[in-house]
Amino acid sequence: MPTDQLSSTFAALADPTRRAILARLAHGEASVSELAEPFEVSLQAVSKHLKVLEQAGLISRGRTRQWRPCRLDAAPLAGVADWVGQYRQFWETGFDRLGEHLQQLRRTGEEHEK
Repeated sequence: MPTDQLSSTFAALADPTRRAILARLAHGEASVSELAEPFEVSLQAVSKHLKVLEQAGLISRGRTRQWRPCRLDAAPLAGVADWVGQYRQFWETGFDRLGEHLQQLRRTGEEHEK
């Protein structure tokens, strides 16, 4: 299992079911059975996904009498955003160059039409 927070977060996010669970929890806390409803998997399988998310620090589980709600903890996602943000300048520069090239092609095409 990954040892650093960023690797743990990416490993947890690698599975589409876990990403869907996080998306659901972004709207508020939910029980395991509520989280399992949209999936065609067992409660045990959802529990395993929740364990991975919990180990990555992406969710926490509480206890209110008989109800054990799961809650999103988005703090580790900030590390992902920071890491991805390092590449933003690279992407933006590439998009800017593409935009300039497309404008040049458009001007050239307009000149040929005249």
